Amino acid sequence: MYLCLCKGLTETDVRAVAQAGLTSPEELIDALALDDEFCCGRCALEIDSFVAVAKEEWARVHPAPAS
Repeated sequence: MYLCLCKGLTETDVRAVAQAGLTSPEELIDALALDDEFCCGRCALEIDSFVAVAKEEWARVHPAPAS
């Protein structure tokens, strides 16, 4: 699913960045270049959806240890 049309970013792109541990809004904006002149800015307004995908991926790749 596309999350950013002007950059052509998909959910898979966000998941790949998350696997490197980048899950905060600031990290995602920087890593995915959502604040450059070629981005319309809609993504930054919807960053919560990017963060949710990233955190889901991080949890999938790095599950919490069983207690």
